[in-house]
Amino acid sequence: MTVKKTSVKKTPVKKLDKKSNDFLYEYLNNHAPVGYENTGQRIWLKYLKQYCDDTLVDTYGTAVAVINPDKKFKVVIEAHSDEIAWMVNYISDQGYLHVTRLGGPDHLIAPSMRVMVHGEEGPIPGFFGWPAIHVRDRAKEEVPTAKNLFVDIGVKDKKEAEKKGVVVGSVVTFNDGLFELNDRFLVGRALDNRLGGFIIAEVARRLHEQKIKLPYTLYVVNSVQEEIGLRGAEMISRRLQPNAAICVDVTHDTHAPMYNRKDQGDTTCGAGPVITIGPTVHKHLHKTLIDTAKKKKIPFQRATSNQSTGTDTDSFAYSSVGVASALLSVAVRYMHTTVETVHKDDIENTIKLYIEILKSIKGNEDFRYI
Repeated sequence: MTVKKTSVKKTPVKKLDKKSNDFLYEYLNNHAPVGYENTGQRIWLKYLKQYCDDTLVDTYGTAVAVINPDKKFKVVIEAHSDEIAWMVNYISDQGYLHVTRLGGPDHLIAPSMRVMVHGEEGPIPGFFGWPAIHVRDRAKEEVPTAKNLFVDIGVKDKKEAEKKGVVVGSVVTFNDGLFELNDRFLVGRALDNRLGGFIIAEVARRLHEQKIKLPYTLYVVNSVQEEIGLRGAEMISRRLQPNAAICVDVTHDTHAPMYNRKDQGDTTCGAGPVITIGPTVHKHLHKTLIDTAKKKKIPFQRATSNQSTGTDTDSFAYSSVGVASALLSVAVRYMHTTVETVHKDDIENTIKLYIEILKSIKGNEDFRYI
């Protein structure tokens, strides 16, 4: 989906050169919601093509960069490219757009947020309206819900909205850009999990530039439709049939206010990548992550998942006859908002850990338990 370039100032990210930094901003600021990831995938593939041997795109848009093809043993590193959004479900006679969720956007933050409506004639600016505080009945304080939210695009009626290209099914994305905070943090929308797509792209770049030769085929996978049920990973895993998959996503910074660490775990921004353990995660591969981080003195955190991880790791783990899968996560504050916040050191350390793990894999591992 094409939108106007953000006016947010591009402050270089620590430890990234201009090429990586430009890619980061272009990729993070593009609008690519669930089912409409094509623009972001083009940006991602354009960057990756110079660091891989081949590329492929599947039927629904999952993009794959292939390094060292034609080996029998195959490893995947994976992130997902889609972002949460809204979809126009009804256009009122007055031209207001009533929406339904596409993924899991937070309805409580929506009022007064600026949006981009992706109409048939191109992007249309707008915002989520909300009645003024003066006229609301405070005794029955109404809160925003997915059922009462509406988007105002400044038209006089339904006909004018339709003339601009708005139809039932038009996708609506929040319209905020990436910026740097206090020389430590990156803040923006869609870091969940476009940040992961950036990380695996940087891994491919450094493998190429450092002339690291792997004894197996590496698939660098940017999946679609994670936010509605891990669908892209499910499809591409069946197609690639890898021996192992190491996915990257985001998790919660539970040191932010209003979290309960006893229930939600003890992970925070700036303390290193989070390595998750649980039934979905393959124990031998998990041990490889832990041992590698310790050996290379890369800071890391631990997290648990007592059932599924809720990430693409699950789709890889349980696809076909089963794939040895593991999960790396970057702690983020304010997930599923327009101010998702990550520490720059965590980005760098996740890239470093990925590279060291890939170097440690011999290409003949037997991941069976017995």
